[in-house]
Amino acid sequence: MSKHLTHFEPFADLISFDPLRGFEDLFRELRHPALLRQEAAAFRLDVDETEQAYTVSAEIPGVRKEDIKVDIDGNRVAITAERKVEHEEKQGTSVRSERRWGKQYRSFVLQVPVDEGKAEAKYDNGVLKLVLPKKADAGGRRLAIA
Repeated sequence: MSKHLTHFEPFADLISFDPLRGFEDLFRELRHPALLRQEAAAFRLDVDETEQAYTVSAEIPGVRKEDIKVDIDGNRVAITAERKVEHEEKQGTSVRSERRWGKQYRSFVLQVPVDEGKAEAKYDNGVLKLVLPKKADAGGRRLAIA
């Protein structure tokens, strides 16, 4: 019966101390730089609130304003930006052509629904500014208990 028992050593990790243990993961990420850029793919976003409206600033550099879409549904706001870059270079008989594209997406929920009819959007120098007025009848209602 004792042949199937394994000896438990609670400090085994400390005994086999290897200070370079985490470098394997670092080098694996360097071989695949896309893993490091996943977080950078999301654009930066600031949301400010006043009594009348929300003001949103989104940093989306290098994107044409025609490639940005803003969807508002009640209190949910979604921003989608698509980047397309094409470059072709000819030297003698060789031709080099490069294409890059990508889509960025951010969605968030506000506390109060937005008045879609009065919302404004402006894109200047890589910054999208949204002014999202709050709906006037967005206040809560207290129910009378019968």
